[in-house]
Amino acid sequence: MQLTTDDKLHEECGVVAIYGHPEASKLAYLSLYALQHRGQESAGIAASDGDNVRLHKSMGLVSDIFNADALARVPGTLAIGHTRYSTTGDSALLNAQPIMVECAKGKIALAHNGNIVNALEIRAGLEHQGSIFQTTSDTEVIVHLIARSREQTLPDAMADSLRRVEGAFSLVMLTPDRIFAARDPRGFRPLVMGRIPSSSAHQADTVVFASETCAFDLIGAVYEREVKPGELVIVGPEGVHSRFYSAQQPQSSCIFEHVYFSRPDSIIFGRAVQESRDAMGRQLALESPVVADIVVPVPDSGVTAAMGFSHESGIPLQFGLIRNHYVGRTFIEPEQRVRDFGVKLKLNPVRKVLTGKRVVLIDDSIVRGTTSRKIVRMVRDAGAKEVHMRISCPPTISPCYYGVDTPSKSQLIAANKSVEEIREYIGADSLAYLSLEGLRKAVGDTDDHVYCAACYTGKYPTNLVEVESITPAMATGV
Repeated sequence: MQLTTDDKLHEECGVVAIYGHPEASKLAYLSLYALQHRGQESAGIAASDGDNVRLHKSMGLVSDIFNADALARVPGTLAIGHTRYSTTGDSALLNAQPIMVECAKGKIALAHNGNIVNALEIRAGLEHQGSIFQTTSDTEVIVHLIARSREQTLPDAMADSLRRVEGAFSLVMLTPDRIFAARDPRGFRPLVMGRIPSSSAHQADTVVFASETCAFDLIGAVYEREVKPGELVIVGPEGVHSRFYSAQQPQSSCIFEHVYFSRPDSIIFGRAVQESRDAMGRQLALESPVVADIVVPVPDSGVTAAMGFSHESGIPLQFGLIRNHYVGRTFIEPEQRVRDFGVKLKLNPVRKVLTGKRVVLIDDSIVRGTTSRKIVRMVRDAGAKEVHMRISCPPTISPCYYGVDTPSKSQLIAANKSVEEIREYIGADSLAYLSLEGLRKAVGDTDDHVYCAACYTGKYPTNLVEVESITPAMATGV
């Protein structure tokens, strides 16, 4: 039986696209490496040399899938890439991306981050019309819509198809001589555009797209702008062209990207993630002060918020928990069961730091509560006198249907227990969450309309089609 030690929400995709570079697939590989935190179960790259589109994808980490031989099999000056975190029971190569097809519109490869909430409805209609699906992915719905569109040109077919789907999507598409990039009209998921400056006056800059700007830093690209909600950007021999396939709707960017998903060194939705998380920690200290000796982050996602909490409260920051970054997943447990074995694989307490101290533990979220309970117990067992838990976001009370692997409502502890009951369950001396108003302030959402916070409110910004039927296999571009 596979042992999973994680009790986090998971963003399920990272995408990248490269246009106009002799080593496009290598740049895509490096970009996916930087986006590995967005998905760890499969990855793929499709590339074109101007005539042929080739694809290589597999299960595993980016570094395991792509070596020199693998990259040599996807040559060209254009490339797109995808890295994915699959939901339970759906870790299969058939759902790895990019998805590549050959149809009346030509050969296309597509990679997608998000979740099409009306995918089941569209898929049923397409199957009734004779379409045969090869995967259980909602991404394939988009491919079929493009292939069946009555529009004559590929940009028109793509725009026509995207108008028919509802939900969250940031996607990149490759043809033999063009790259396409698009976001949904509400801008749920991030997608940014940049350029690698050309070293020759006679050669155009390389145009790049990625889920986060941290991918640009690794390949020497300069961040230019976001792909706007409802925008379709086309890069080809004629240059860069943009069109809006749909009118922008009220913006609903995922606020949890700032809380947890995105790397702190990225800029998403036009704002530095590091700045947001520092502000979350400061606001949390103002809202829920506590008398303590040290602030201890739960690594790695709690570190930046803990820094902000420490600065605002004046309580010194200490790294009392050390994370093992090389765990991955394990199938082997000791024959004589060790208590909290899974958490101990990932975290180890620094007893010299914790013994006799009143500790403020800072984490980004509590999902089921099982991991928080084990961490609190670990810190107590290491000698802490008091353990106070502070969470840098509001209680998560509702599942996400816009590209996040979320447990059902019955498994979300905050949907079923009060804060006091959660405190008692995890064994902390006190527990406090950042308020929704405080979170919005921290991310600069002063008008309360830029970000989607459905996971904290239960109020969804789109009409959800057959929500209860959206299975893990149909979620998040898998």
